Amino acid sequence: MTRDELRRRLGGTINETSLGAIGAPRRGKVRDIYDRGSELFFVTTDRVSAFDRVITTIPFKGFVLTSTAAFWFERTRAIVANHLLDVPHPNVMRVRKLRPLDVEMVVRAYITGVTSTSLWTHYSAGRRVIAGHTLPEGLRKNERLREPLITPSTKAAVGLHDETVSPADLIRAGVVSEQTYEELARLSLALFAFGTARCAGRGVILVDTKYEFGLDEQGKITLMDEIHTPDSSRFWDAASYEAALRRGEDPAGFDKEYVRRWLKGAGFGGDGKVPDVPDEVRAEAGMRYIEAYEKITGMRFEPPYADAMASLAEWAAGKT
Repeated sequence: MTRDELRRRLGGTINETSLGAIGAPRRGKVRDIYDRGSELFFVTTDRVSAFDRVITTIPFKGFVLTSTAAFWFERTRAIVANHLLDVPHPNVMRVRKLRPLDVEMVVRAYITGVTSTSLWTHYSAGRRVIAGHTLPEGLRKNERLREPLITPSTKAAVGLHDETVSPADLIRAGVVSEQTYEELARLSLALFAFGTARCAGRGVILVDTKYEFGLDEQGKITLMDEIHTPDSSRFWDAASYEAALRRGEDPAGFDKEYVRRWLKGAGFGGDGKVPDVPDEVRAEAGMRYIEAYEKITGMRFEPPYADAMASLAEWAAGKT
């Protein structure tokens, strides 16, 4: 699919859903969640968030996130159970209802980023102890760390900012117990190692990611939300990484960092009015999401519908 074709799809993106046939939604930054009792419908819109704000929509983004998450959920069941039941529509996951744990387990293998919670933001401001980890002097932006680090983050509501905290802070505040945190850390590092190896085989670097977990009815820790998508993770092109690092440039990526960098260039860092995003930026971002899907999964992208909103409404009507 070309950029011109994506530009023609900009008017048909899914922003907000109101699928009366299946109830009223609870809106997150990207997903509209419909409660069906013991199950939920996660409807992934085409909204893109950055700096904890909803920015704009990108064509096929919801499909890419749903398909990529389903790809990884199926392949990591041997590591940890997850909430996915099936994918009844290209933008919808039917999932088990869990009791969410109020922490994001962020795993980082490189020092990079432009958000308020990124390692590079903290490090370049002079901090050397971050989320309980002591970092050495002399690190360069985008450099690989000696080992992956977990920097937990509190989960903020829409419009508010996430906050990086230490494990000790989480435990002291009663967000999770020490035993639960240790298990979350073990599972997160195992998932990250699996993702790193799988991506390396595709010529992709898994730079960092976040995992969210909940408890099922038996109190078992279960992976939820999404996994290794271009929204929850940062991916770089392995072939060009070393050259970019030598030049002091940001590596070529396959994620929404492109949107974050554009926003930073426009003077937006999360506060104030969200700037209008030009169509060419939205189309370019769409190309990068599609490229990420193909690179990560090894599957060819095929448009799943002619009109995203019409397709979703037709699916919802069939649920009555």
